[in-house]
Amino acid sequence: MKKFSGSQIRFCRVALLNALICVPFTTLAASNYFDARNDAMGGTGVASSNWGTAALANPALMTKAPVESHVDIILPSAGVQISDKDKMVDKIDDVVDTVDRYQDVINSLPTTSFTTRPTLASLAELQRLNAQVRVAAGDMADKLRDLRNNKSQGKAGAALAVTVPNETLPFAFVAKGYGTVSLSTDVNQGDIDYLQQIADGKRIPVRGDEDRLTSSATGLAAIVADYGIAMAHQFDVAGHPVSVGVTPKIQQSWLFNYKAAVYTYDKDDVTNNQYRKDDTGFNVDAGIATDVGENWTLGLSAQNLIARDIETKEVNGFKDTYQIRPLVTGGVSWHTDRLTTAFDVDMTPTKGFKTEGDSQYAGVGAEYRLFDWLQLRGGYRADMKSNDKNVVTGGFGLSPFNNSVHLDLAGSAGEDKTWGAMAKIGFTF
Repeated sequence: MKKFSGSQIRFCRVALLNALICVPFTTLAASNYFDARNDAMGGTGVASSNWGTAALANPALMTKAPVESHVDIILPSAGVQISDKDKMVDKIDDVVDTVDRYQDVINSLPTTSFTTRPTLASLAELQRLNAQVRVAAGDMADKLRDLRNNKSQGKAGAALAVTVPNETLPFAFVAKGYGTVSLSTDVNQGDIDYLQQIADGKRIPVRGDEDRLTSSATGLAAIVADYGIAMAHQFDVAGHPVSVGVTPKIQQSWLFNYKAAVYTYDKDDVTNNQYRKDDTGFNVDAGIATDVGENWTLGLSAQNLIARDIETKEVNGFKDTYQIRPLVTGGVSWHTDRLTTAFDVDMTPTKGFKTEGDSQYAGVGAEYRLFDWLQLRGGYRADMKSNDKNVVTGGFGLSPFNNSVHLDLAGSAGEDKTWGAMAKIGFTF
């Protein structure tokens, strides 16, 4: 079996960086992977994943491969979900533009104050400039008011997997990554008061006064990439088949902490290397699954069994800690030749940056195989801690050429202008 090349195992990081930079800034699924089939079914998969994607959700399910199967390749699976209720990214861009206009007007003022007899311009010119300054200051004050308590978040993920089934020890080479970005503001009421005083004509600005403005914006980003080998085996427990899977993995993380004045903030700088801190460690995923009768499957997965705390760089007096914690999820699936239903629930919370709230998800979904080559899917996922948006999910799968090629597409939509898109291409030989 050919192993991943150096360029292939870097795919997840490159794809995530591009996604996080190119889209506007809610966290996505409870899992740390993206699979269009599972995501279309409400983010389920612990008991309902196909054997070819089992290494991503529950490695124990790799033992369910048909006898005639030889290898399954995911190349790749990827997705993104965004929530920007207040259009915060656009607002910050507008503030920066407004600041530029304000500074242009301030810089055009004479070096003396308005109370001094003008020497470089006529009184009419000073009055015109004064009016422009008041308008620009009022515009800035309004935009800062609109930015208060705003927050935007996004998440992206990508995965590659090569699964080789056999009766004794099915295994898979896995490379997967997930990234999160959050953007928040700290608007100083003193800035608003100062600008409003200028707009109302109660304060006379002079050059350099704009430097007193202290409102800031903070961008936090985390990218975690896992490179591992998943293995599974089916045991006979008191005459009942029970499958167990484990995925030891190398875990790399890149954390970004960017804090700057809101007036000079550039979202593209969030992933600048000067704000980055790297870390490499070891972790492990595990899972268990068993069939009950002909139509029921029970599953339990545990991702990142080794807890890790990773600190960001300190930037402008601020730093945060990214928390990697065990995520235990239980699932049940009922299935026939045409219909699969699934229900998953997290038994532990999903954590991230320490300054942000935890989430704990429950999802329900179904897949109906309309034809051998067409599958229709739908579901719903909710955050039981109410820190993330609840979403409706849906999608479809195409598997032509005797199911040797798989194309899965999914989307999600929820409150507060939350949307997501996922895609997966796979091959079975």
